[in-house]
Amino acid sequence: MVYLMGLFYLTAGITHFTNPGFFLQIVPPFLPAPGLLVVLSGIAEIVLGIGVMMPSTRKAAAWGVIALLIAVFPANVHQALYNPTLVDPPAWMGQPTQTALYVRLPLQFVLMWWAWRYTR
Repeated sequence: MVYLMGLFYLTAGITHFTNPGFFLQIVPPFLPAPGLLVVLSGIAEIVLGIGVMMPSTRKAAAWGVIALLIAVFPANVHQALYNPTLVDPPAWMGQPTQTALYVRLPLQFVLMWWAWRYTR
């Protein structure tokens, strides 16, 4: 399961670079330098995805995943409240519904729990 988690974050991180416009629209307008934030979060997801797959870095990377999920949570809330229609979502995602955007919010806590399992 840890390799599935790693691939999930690795793929998500790569998507920040293959489809940056999608992620730019999710960054709340009150945050500075949206382009930089998209790049940094993409790099973080790639590094953490690789990190959780390596036993020597797994614990630290899992804590990093938790921190990243906490850091991006406000953007997910903002999107659910103010930006339900996305421009150019990744093909695998399709156009999320308002319900899907709200369902994603508690899913963040499930993802945190999944990462937390590898912090021990």
